[in-house]
Amino acid sequence: MEYQRLGKSGLHLSRLSFGSWVTFSFQVDDNPAAELMAKAYDAGVNFFDNAEVYAAGKSEEIMGRALGSLGWTRDSYCVSSKVYWGGDKPTQRGLSRKHIHDACHAAMKRLRVDYLDLYFCHRPDVETPIEETVRAMHDLIQQGKVLYWGTSEWNAQQITEAYSVARQFGLTPPTMEQPEYNMFNREKVEREFHPLYDLVGLGTTIWSPLASGVLTGKYRDGVPQGSRIDLEEYAWLKERLIDSPEGQANIEKARQLEKIADGAGMSLARMAVAWCMKNPNVSTVILGASKVSQLEENLKAVDDAAKLDDSMMNAIEEVLRNKPELPPRF
Repeated sequence: MEYQRLGKSGLHLSRLSFGSWVTFSFQVDDNPAAELMAKAYDAGVNFFDNAEVYAAGKSEEIMGRALGSLGWTRDSYCVSSKVYWGGDKPTQRGLSRKHIHDACHAAMKRLRVDYLDLYFCHRPDVETPIEETVRAMHDLIQQGKVLYWGTSEWNAQQITEAYSVARQFGLTPPTMEQPEYNMFNREKVEREFHPLYDLVGLGTTIWSPLASGVLTGKYRDGVPQGSRIDLEEYAWLKERLIDSPEGQANIEKARQLEKIADGAGMSLARMAVAWCMKNPNVSTVILGASKVSQLEENLKAVDDAAKLDDSMMNAIEEVLRNKPELPPRF
């Protein structure tokens, strides 16, 4: 395993990490979850990602029981949660001081930890002043309940505003952002955030490196029964990934990309993960898996990244044809 600093912070995260979205509770219960986490940990993974909204808290409960049974020392791994969608009542949603406070304590209880290493604002909240949100996160850090806070699916302007408010009032600024990033979704990480990597030292913990499975090649002939997007809860994802014209175009690109991967002696999924790792502004790539064999295969991407030389990267770009133009420098 390789390790990289989370932005400009001193925290070193494994280049590959493990997340529970759409697997824990829906496809994986306690025993498989512990087995998957143990496999990741033994391979050097030190960051495990979660959120209050994942399976309405059940995902965190499963991960918490796994952490309890595995018996790792608390100083050997990092765990995260995210705050925004906690329930249906007005006080259970958004980024108000109250919900951030309540959600943090609830997440710690579900995960069976006494602090969160990383805590993300899962979406921007236009109804809460940014100063209130920044102060609430700063207070949790001062109390020792959170070590690093960040954002997820915020835009560059919103992150910059949060950072500016923190600096204005002597508060702790955000350290990281968790955006979607893969071969088909590049604009935010490669272009929009480009100035922030040097300006504020932004770290990124990217999700969906396989474009929700399209970059495994498994949807080339339709949706396999029992796959993630075959679940009723994720019908919206099927519509986006499979049924839309853009989805069909990406499936065709995946077929062409698979030929490049085959020529290099790796699976399409491994090549897709390794491609994300080639971006120096990606601190860690979050993997998801419902089977140990699947996780073992994708963890091999650590070694595959070195095989993606200029020739292969150019061949991939010839298929993708979606490289964002960087903003002009003044």
